[in-house]
Amino acid sequence: MDLFSTFFNIPVLMQSLPQLMNGLLVTIGIGATSIIAGLIGGLFLAVLRLYAGPVVTALVRGYIDVFRSIPLLVLLIIVYYALPFVGVRLSPFFSAVTALTLVSAAYTAEIFRAGIEAIPKGQFEASAALGLSNRYIMTDVILPQAIRIVIPPLTNNCINVLKDTALASVVAMPDLLKQATQAQALAANPTPLIGAAVIYLILLLPMVRYVAHLEKRFSRGRS
Repeated sequence: MDLFSTFFNIPVLMQSLPQLMNGLLVTIGIGATSIIAGLIGGLFLAVLRLYAGPVVTALVRGYIDVFRSIPLLVLLIIVYYALPFVGVRLSPFFSAVTALTLVSAAYTAEIFRAGIEAIPKGQFEASAALGLSNRYIMTDVILPQAIRIVIPPLTNNCINVLKDTALASVVAMPDLLKQATQAQALAANPTPLIGAAVIYLILLLPMVRYVAHLEKRFSRGRS
């Protein structure tokens, strides 16, 4: 067998394509759910870390440090295999979403914190002088400016979350990588794995280019 018949076997790829498409839908579902939950949780954690009392701030900082340090694969195995011993049993889908969200929220919190701290202090003082409450200062003045700053790193974090969904295969979640592995075993040919890699490229490469465009655009605006 030559290189092309082994790794680029078109009949094998076409046969496995429906299976790969089903896995892609699962991957997108896990990724989208984790990204949305991570954004909400990260913003909440960032605000707590910046403006809560010292005890809450210390707890949030500890959470961020721990979940940015622990390998995602280890966390996924803990959530799926260890939690049932304490009475918490999650499906493969929710195990994957929980692990990805916990890690994504920690990274997102740091991104939002950096964006909020990048806003000049005069913005806070001017808003307070106009009589705005802390809530409206944050929602109407600070966050709209901070979000513009953090869009590139947030988009980059979303790409990482989508890539990390491949780890869901360790809990028998039929995501894209799991389906490709099963198709490879059935066909006794690694072409489905190459097909999965191409699908990941088609899905993520536009986002990577978009991040580069945003970084260039926003750096030009700041200059």
